Amino acid sequence: MARGQSAAYGIDADWNRLYIGGEWRGSASRETIDVEDPSTRETVATVPAGTVDDVDAAYDAAAAAQEEWGQTPPARRQEVVQELLRLLNEHDEEIIGLLTHEAGGTRGMGETSLHLASDQAAEAVTLPRRLKGEHVVSNIPGKENIVQRVPQGIVTVISPWNFPLNLSMRAVAPAIAAGNAVVLKPATNTPIVGGLLFARLFEEAGLPGGVLNVITGRGSDIGDRVASHPESDVIAFTGSTEVGRRVAAAAGENLAVAAMELGGNNAHIVTADADVDAAIDAAVFGSFVHQGQVCISINRHLVHEDIYDEYVQKLTDRAEGLPVGSAHDEVVVGPIIDESQRDEMLSYVEETVDAGATLETGGETVELEGVNDSLVVAPTVLSDVTNEMAVACNEHFGPIAPVIPFSNVDEAVELANATEYGLSGSVQAGDIGMGKRIADRIETGMIHVNDQPINDEAHVPFSGTGASGVGGYNSEDFLDEITEKKWISLQHEPRKFPF
Repeated sequence: MARGQSAAYGIDADWNRLYIGGEWRGSASRETIDVEDPSTRETVATVPAGTVDDVDAAYDAAAAAQEEWGQTPPARRQEVVQELLRLLNEHDEEIIGLLTHEAGGTRGMGETSLHLASDQAAEAVTLPRRLKGEHVVSNIPGKENIVQRVPQGIVTVISPWNFPLNLSMRAVAPAIAAGNAVVLKPATNTPIVGGLLFARLFEEAGLPGGVLNVITGRGSDIGDRVASHPESDVIAFTGSTEVGRRVAAAAGENLAVAAMELGGNNAHIVTADADVDAAIDAAVFGSFVHQGQVCISINRHLVHEDIYDEYVQKLTDRAEGLPVGSAHDEVVVGPIIDESQRDEMLSYVEETVDAGATLETGGETVELEGVNDSLVVAPTVLSDVTNEMAVACNEHFGPIAPVIPFSNVDEAVELANATEYGLSGSVQAGDIGMGKRIADRIETGMIHVNDQPINDEAHVPFSGTGASGVGGYNSEDFLDEITEKKWISLQHEPRKFPF
């Protein structure tokens, strides 16, 4: 594409090409994958089904381009990412439309994704000028020690389907800004907005060919090769803990750096003296935004027994009042990404009710006119839940709010920590000091007092503990993942050796 020539970014544009070495090309297999709109269940686009040969070509292109890009002056790298940010906002409506068609994102989810992606790109704009080294005093006479920060080389990005725009941006933009080349493998459900869109944006922004390469395809076909490719120096993965363990193991075979944001089982703790209405406001957002398909959403509501009944009733009333339906309409709760996710979360609800919980509302699909096999799940509230029940001990990843009672703070902390995960969480307390003391005791990478767990700011570290991941994103944390320090010493005068 000629510089300055406008590209097409809507769902109706031609997305049936891979982007390798600065060229748009078909897959070696010539096969394609249908992209389904979760609201309508209709095919809205087709993308290439990449092969192992395509993956190898992408890494070859990245390897050929990275050295020159890494030596490109920081002002030029900054200029490209700044132009990316401008294009992202110029095409905001088309990009929000892509999120609706591919991810089933409501208007609110699309606007939030765009805001977060813009924040990530804006932070990445600053990185080229922040790659500073240092001088370190030597113990050896006449020696000068220089420590440089240099790009790792090739960064592999495997991005998820739930928030594909911003969760791809938080890895791709910083990696490129810091002088690396990137191979991006988006999720099969969201190959355009999580992958091919980035190729089009960066191409129009003037990024040299080969610095970014995008391979769409089924994980079962090319996932292992992407995760284990010997040319990869860093693997940035966002997804389930189960898959993340396999990706990290494959990366480890090549001693690649692993930055993994994995699953969560986040608790929303509400103390006896909390403002119940404020806690409910936070709970409704934290449980039901984007149908609960957020790694840092509320998975369990832990509520003090003194306010438990009031909390359950108010949460149920609010859940029943949420607009539900197609993401193309003005709704808050839209469709689940696909039938396998829907069926799994509904099975958790059924198992939990069978185990003795009370279904206050929801627990079923919402039929849509003209849609066969709707993916919309009604906002669901369950009471009388225990920590061992299916919706509580599993990451249900849906519009489901299990409410668990506790009698004192020690019990709440024990319940919150009784999981292998440690991603995010929240505490609602009348005394913010008490909220902070509770937060200090929760074993999680992030936690928010008098708020809910879904928070992300590009200049603030984002990471989990335990089964929720390794490494970190945002700010200096991810910069440390995608660069390495190099020690160069200069011996300015003859050195005396013992023999």
